[in-house]
Amino acid sequence: MVKAVVLLSGGIDSPVAAWFIKRLGVELIALHFSNRKFTGDEPEKKARKLAKFLGIKKFICIDASDVFEKIATLCNRRFYFVLMKRYMMREAEKIAKKEGCSFIVTGESIGQVSSQTLSNLIAITKAVSMPIVRPLLTMDKQEIVDLAKKIGTFEISKGPEVCDLLGPKHPVTRSKHEELLKEEELLK
Repeated sequence: MVKAVVLLSGGIDSPVAAWFIKRLGVELIALHFSNRKFTGDEPEKKARKLAKFLGIKKFICIDASDVFEKIATLCNRRFYFVLMKRYMMREAEKIAKKEGCSFIVTGESIGQVSSQTLSNLIAITKAVSMPIVRPLLTMDKQEIVDLAKKIGTFEISKGPEVCDLLGPKHPVTRSKHEELLKEEELLK
């Protein structure tokens, strides 16, 4: 059986992405990055509920609060979201390899937020060697919300988005790989 790690945030998009991939018969492992130091544990509770609703048996939670705080304080804040996602992809890849997974799944779609411009998606992808599957890539937010309502995940997911709590007001929308590597050196 084909296996994959899905980044499951507790928001609207990632459960819809998981639903798409699960329909293909792929066994999913849910990976949630908690920022509980700043957001509490509500997002994790929602992600656990979503995993159960979607029939995902294995749920892994990484408390990334300290890493996210380090990115927000040591690096150029404009790069926060891209650097955060690159960190998450690297951790997802480690887990995927350990669990025998073939790829990583995310709920990203082009242009929905600053880290999802084509330039930034490419920069995020370069952080890992494993394929990243983005089943929502060309969907707009309303299409994703409508689908979430149709499949039954919307009611669990709705509520305030807290993933941007440490992010800047004006994040970078076009990052260059070389710039990101310099910023990541500050985290070592």
